[in-house]
Amino acid sequence: MATQMFEGRGHAAVYQKYRFSPGEELQGAILGYLREKGTNPMELAVDVGCGSGQGTLFLAERFGKVVGTDISQAQIQEAKAAPSPPNVSYLVCPAEELPFEDASVDLLASFTAAHWFDIEKFMREVSRVVRPGGCVAISTYTVDMSLHYGTCSEQLTQIFRETWGQLLQYSHNRVKHVLEDYKEIFEALPFPDKKRITDIYDKIPMTVAGVVGYLESASPYQVFLKNDPEAAKTLLPEMEKRLLEVMGVPSPETPLEFWVRHVCILGHKEA
Repeated sequence: MATQMFEGRGHAAVYQKYRFSPGEELQGAILGYLREKGTNPMELAVDVGCGSGQGTLFLAERFGKVVGTDISQAQIQEAKAAPSPPNVSYLVCPAEELPFEDASVDLLASFTAAHWFDIEKFMREVSRVVRPGGCVAISTYTVDMSLHYGTCSEQLTQIFRETWGQLLQYSHNRVKHVLEDYKEIFEALPFPDKKRITDIYDKIPMTVAGVVGYLESASPYQVFLKNDPEAAKTLLPEMEKRLLEVMGVPSPETPLEFWVRHVCILGHKEA
C-alpha cells in the first residue's frame, strides 16, 4: 500500500522552496547510463512522485516531453505555480496507476520518492509503461549528509546530525528503504539488465537558512510538528543559532556546502 506524507499546502510550499534539484554527480550518472544504453529517441520522460518538480525540470532539458506525476494535489499545485519550460506538464495520480499507454515511456524516473510507493504495484506499472529499449532511474538521497564551511565543517556536521537524529525517531517505517540503500526496491525492479550505485556524492550549494528549510521539509519533522508543536518549533531555530555561532557569522543567508550521498537504481528494458 502506498503512503501519503506530503499532502498539506504548507508542507508542499516548504518542500518547493527548500528541496534541492538532482546534483551534478547524480545527473551525470543518469545521463551516462542513457548514453551507455543508447536510449533514443528521448521523447517522453515521466517523473513519478515528482513533488514540486525539482527532478522534472532536470529531465526537461533532455527530453521532448516530460510529465511529472504525484499523488499529492498540493505538491502538483506548487509544481504548476513554479516557472517551467513548455515541454513540462504535471498530473495528479498514484504511482501505482500511471495514465500512460503500454510501452510508451522512454525514461521513467523517480527522485527520493519510491520508498513511499506500493513497490509491487509500482513495478508492474514500470514494466507496463516503459518501452523496449527504454530506461528506469530511481534515486534517493540518503541520511549520509554533512555541512562544509571553512575550518568548522566537522562541528557543523555534528550539530546537523544531532538534530537529524532527533527527527529520525519520528520517521515512517518506509524510510527503512532509504536506510537500506534501496536494496529491496532494486531487487523488485523487473528488468534483468540493472545496477545499483550507492556511492554518488554531490556537493550542493546552500545557505544556513536552506539547511534549516530542508529539515523543515522532511517528513519526520512534519510528524514531530503535529505530535509536539512547541518542541518542534524550537528545534530548528536552536540548530540555526548553533550553526551561526560556530561559523562566526550573523546571517542565516551565509553560504555553505551541503554534501549528500545518493543511491541510484538504473535499469534497461531489453528491446
